[in-house]
Parts: sequence; structure tokens; C-alpha cells
Amino acid sequence: QVQLVESGGGLVQPGGSLRLSCAASGSIDSINVMGWYRQAPGKQREFVAAITSGGSTNYADSVKGRFTISRDNAKNTVYLQMNSLKPEDTAVYYCNAEIVSTIVIAFSRDYWGKGTLVTVSS
Repeated sequence: QVQLVESGGGLVQPGGSLRLSCAASGSIDSINVMGWYRQAPGKQREFVAAITSGGSTNYADSVKGRFTISRDNAKNTVYLQMNSLKPEDTAVYYCNAEIVSTIVIAFSRDYWGKGTLVTVSS
């Protein structure tokens, strides 16, 4: 019974900024990698950014230098600061986390949020 809930999406003009957050809750033993994916209409879901429990980060080339991922391990929350937004960034952004549940601690598996819509338009 693990859940991920995203928030912070909305409408922003090109060049603007948004900060997304995703909080994990439920029967959590530990969280390994947390990250963000996005999917635009008619396109495949693509990787955006990820961060390990130790703070190592990875970004898609399309967002590198503009987006910053961070996490608060005490709150089981991951953030995505998005700056210099472009119309091409318009998509539903999904939170993803590799989580070890207290129900089955032998292995971890991926969980997904329901997504939050980011629209970049003038």
C-alpha cells in the first residue's frame, strides 16, 4: 500500500518556472531511486531526471541545465525545479520511485504517481 502523489503542475509562460513535488507514503521500508518522467500527447513517456538516496543525480539531455532534482529523505519527497521552461516541456509529469515495502522487504519495485500536468504556453 504505497502511494505517490504529485503536485505543483500548472500553466506557465515560456521562460517561467515551476516546482513540482512528489510525496511517497504508505508501507515504506526504504526508497532507492526517485525520479520524474513526462509524456506529451501522442508521444512516448520519457525520462526526465532521477536522484538516488545518496543524492547522485541524472538528467535527460533535453532538460540538463534547466531542471534540478532534489529530495528530502526524511519526508520521502522528491522535487523538480523547472526553470527556463519551453513549450516543448508541456507534458504530464509522473513521479517514479523504487521502493522497498515493509510488506515484502526481499526486493524493491517501481511505483508511479498519477501525474501532474505542466503546460508551457503564452
